[in-house]
Amino acid sequence: MSSKKQLPKDANQLTKSIVDFVTTEDKVEQPKNEELTADGKNAAAVALGRKGGLKGGKARAESLSAKRRKEIAQKAAAARWGLKK
Repeated sequence: MSSKKQLPKDANQLTKSIVDFVTTEDKVEQPKNEELTADGKNAAAVALGRKGGLKGGKARAESLSAKRRKEIAQKAAAARWGLKK
């Protein structure tokens, strides 16, 4: 007799067994010494994301030509107000 567990043939039961396997708590323990923000997010990740977000729009605007910025603005206005171009 095999020591392997037989997988169910029903698709729903198979899916449930896969989800149960993947979501077991004892697989990987999360580090306990992370700094968390008030809403439970990793403080380092929040700071890194914020840093990139602060410079993203300005850097993109500087790299676009005036003509391309105008095209983007016209497309956005048309989408917002339901205008046809």
